[in-house]
Amino acid sequence: MDNLPTPPDQFKQLVADEWEFRMQEDPLFATLTGDHRFDDRLPGASEADFARRLEKMRSFRQRQREMSRNALTPSGQLDYAIFARLLENEIVEIEQRAYRMPISKAGGFHLSFPELPLFVPLDTPADYEAYVARLNAFQRYVSDHIELMRTGLDEGQVPPRVTLDGVGDSLRPHIVQAPAQSQLYKPFEQYPRTVAEGDRRRLVEAGSAAIMHSVVPGYQALLRFVEDEYLPAAREDIAASNLPNGPAFYAHRIRYFTSLDLTADEIHRTGLAEVERIRAEMEAILRKTGFQGDLRQFIEFLRTDPRFYADSPAALLKETAYVLKKMDGELPRLFKTLPRMSYGIRPIPDFAAPGNTTAYYYPASGDGTRAGIYYVNTYDLKSRPLYEIEALSLHEAVPGHHLQIALQQELEHMEKFRRFGGFTSFVEGWALYAERLGLEVGFYQDPYSDFGRLSYEMWRACRLVVDTGMHALGWTRQQAIDFMAANTSSTLLNIINEIGRYIAWPGQALAYKIGELEIRKLRAQAEEALGPRFNLREFHDLVLGSGAVPLDVLGDMVRQWIQQQV
Repeated sequence: MDNLPTPPDQFKQLVADEWEFRMQEDPLFATLTGDHRFDDRLPGASEADFARRLEKMRSFRQRQREMSRNALTPSGQLDYAIFARLLENEIVEIEQRAYRMPISKAGGFHLSFPELPLFVPLDTPADYEAYVARLNAFQRYVSDHIELMRTGLDEGQVPPRVTLDGVGDSLRPHIVQAPAQSQLYKPFEQYPRTVAEGDRRRLVEAGSAAIMHSVVPGYQALLRFVEDEYLPAAREDIAASNLPNGPAFYAHRIRYFTSLDLTADEIHRTGLAEVERIRAEMEAILRKTGFQGDLRQFIEFLRTDPRFYADSPAALLKETAYVLKKMDGELPRLFKTLPRMSYGIRPIPDFAAPGNTTAYYYPASGDGTRAGIYYVNTYDLKSRPLYEIEALSLHEAVPGHHLQIALQQELEHMEKFRRFGGFTSFVEGWALYAERLGLEVGFYQDPYSDFGRLSYEMWRACRLVVDTGMHALGWTRQQAIDFMAANTSSTLLNIINEIGRYIAWPGQALAYKIGELEIRKLRAQAEEALGPRFNLREFHDLVLGSGAVPLDVLGDMVRQWIQQQV
């Protein structure tokens, strides 16, 4: 009897078993975390693969339910609660068959695969061989996804047509006539010194063959399928609630992305209230600039005056770099703990830029061998106003995504599922909160830049309105576009791309404003309760020190911290 595992040991084993299963099932994610045992593989993407994952995750859930949470330490109980939430989220996600709609013009494996050289190790001949093996696996990977989408067509999991318009334009650049024309050939153009001359020709030949015999045919097959079958069968409506079991699916997406029990109506009302508040602040800035006209005319002025736009991609990137270097020097005023890992800036690749967002962040590798990357969209410079750079950069890099995610990955005392996982509402809520932190360290001195900050905040408030409007309340796509155009200074191209993203990714856009409002509310509670004893650096240490937790858990943590300070 003395040899029976204790509840903490049982839970630790469950977490380890689930993590090992996740690494084997998703080798790309394993690579990102720094686990290189499966660097020669791609995930399985067939119906059988998803059925197996669902069965296994249900078994993990059952094992956890049979354990006593109360027998764990306080930190163990927090791990238990977060593990249960993450596991339940993934189980319901598979049960809702969301995986049967894997591509859109804004995202999907077809866009992420060509970026493979950017996040896999390429230091030794073995690394290159693993890379070639993944290239050779791509045709099967495409075939699996095509069969998933065909099953979706048969059973009603069909994406809106508007989310697929333009997908072909992102596929054709990878259907090349010669290997060297492929984005995936770049690792063979320049080798590290650790790869001997004698290995290079062999690897070039292997890589070239994989591109021409697997990658190119894979993209050709996907293009044929999209044009001949998928687009013609796509639905004209846009609402997630019109999918099979649609209302339940969208309700799940709300909880999945906000980590709170909210209804679409509640979120919609919150969004409208925020739009009204932010609009009043925008009106105040308009008056400060001395502009003669109303807000709509001011927004049109911002969209069209050449002074607000860079004349080259290099100029846009240079301005972005300056803003971030300036913020780097202010971070110690806001934070006690800063990440060791650095970050870089790159343009979004040409093949992905036209249908993509203004910018995005790609996390550093878990083994510390690759920095985080802030990707900036330099396509159509007339859609990339300079007055938005401060807010955008603070969101995507520091003190936003890079600072938060890099710190989380460096919390080595925590279980890996918490270091490399988490909740979107925390991650995106923090990044939106980080935009406002610029006010506290000297940013947004120019009224146009401050208007850009407000426009970004307005953008996230509008998301609450249009996402719930389109997916639950009967709004049309044009209605959503018009609402965004009337209330933000974003260009029409940005608005159209973003609305397409919200249609393709129901609920995700809710995370930003819901998370930011919760973090700001908790900070206000702490400031009121502690008065002059409130320390912002200590508060940020608390908020970031446990990784990306659910918002209700964060609330409990902050309230407990306040009680300890009183």
